[in-house]
Amino acid sequence: MNTFDSFFEYHMKTKHSYFSVRSFPNRLDWNNQPKAFKNYPEKYTRIKLDLENENHSFIFYVAGITAKKTYPGVEYYLRVNPSAGALYPNEIYFQSRGNSGIDDGIYHFDILSSSITLLENIDDIGLEPYFGLEEKANGFIFLISSIYYRSSWKYKNRAFRYCLLDAGHILGSIEASSYLHNKNYDIIYDFDKSSLNQLFNFDNKEFFTSAVFLTYNTSKKVKKVETLDLPTVDGSNYFEKNDLIEKAYEDSIKAKDCKKEISLPNFSFNKSYFKEVILNRRSIREFAKQSISKVEFESILNILNQPISSNCDETIDIYCVINRVKDMKLGILKNTEYIKEGDFMNKAGYLCLEQDLGKSSAVTFFLTSNSKNYQAMYQKAGILGHRLYLASNYLGIGCSGIGAYYDDEVCEFIGNNTQVLYALAIGN
Repeated sequence: MNTFDSFFEYHMKTKHSYFSVRSFPNRLDWNNQPKAFKNYPEKYTRIKLDLENENHSFIFYVAGITAKKTYPGVEYYLRVNPSAGALYPNEIYFQSRGNSGIDDGIYHFDILSSSITLLENIDDIGLEPYFGLEEKANGFIFLISSIYYRSSWKYKNRAFRYCLLDAGHILGSIEASSYLHNKNYDIIYDFDKSSLNQLFNFDNKEFFTSAVFLTYNTSKKVKKVETLDLPTVDGSNYFEKNDLIEKAYEDSIKAKDCKKEISLPNFSFNKSYFKEVILNRRSIREFAKQSISKVEFESILNILNQPISSNCDETIDIYCVINRVKDMKLGILKNTEYIKEGDFMNKAGYLCLEQDLGKSSAVTFFLTSNSKNYQAMYQKAGILGHRLYLASNYLGIGCSGIGAYYDDEVCEFIGNNTQVLYALAIGN
């Protein structure tokens, strides 16, 4: 079986259908709900983030806590980045070298305490060789991991999809924070993930999916960090092994025949207001069935179509079901061209597991791809989803991500036998 077939096998096995969601409903055991935060032991030094420091602020705007919700017997925290079911299956690590206000070292972002935990000091050693580099790279190297049980507790086999989408949202947050803090970024999907998983002493409960370089090269040689001597930290408090997810990760760990994208996006947000949008971003729960303007829709599409710098850029098709956009015909766009005309709002709602969000929106989006590098493809869909959240909210338009839909029926609806990665809806 070749690599593409194995990717497709996982995708095929985790499709939703009208039959499957009724025959195999999720029943949650609230006694084994995983925790959403990972913390290293107290012996490791923690540095509280100081938002007056430019580099500390940059880190906070990647995944910091922005609100706390309390209900009888339950409390949860909202962050800069959205997450399916507010389960937050991803962790963030980074190497800092030559950054003001942060000693050179390898760190974990302790999100609950708004701190960074120093795991290892570095000087002539570093993570660079794991990415094929022989010289020190000054700046930040970010690593995004997934603790999949946080998501599979609720979403079962389909959770690997959500881990990748949520990782993509974090990559989108890094992109947005880079814009705020005048940094350039390059996303890396093709690197030695297996060796880094071992270096950080992960067991199969946690694994790396992507990295981001915000660096500039030096002429100084660097040696590979051979050991970090880290404890295996339980990041979920409870765990149930899922063989399908672990196989999907291994089958998709190596990227092949990648196409590099070197261009960076050209955003023109007012940074002061954009910062407030990032802090106040929320998923809307219902729409009032009000229209948005054609200019607003086109400006949002322009943001989505800006390049994303990475070493494995996969093609994502954006299908837009136009429900309520002034001066635009009802119908379906593929990227920017109409492929069908007509009123499909009820159909869009049905396809989104019969959720009102899909039919009461101004526009419902379906992101798809036939690309073969599953991890890169899915995380790029998450980045586009994050752009859609921020671009819509910047214009005062609500947005909601919808990770569940009738896969095959979406393909039939858009007339393309493809892999459906994400659905989202925007409107007022």
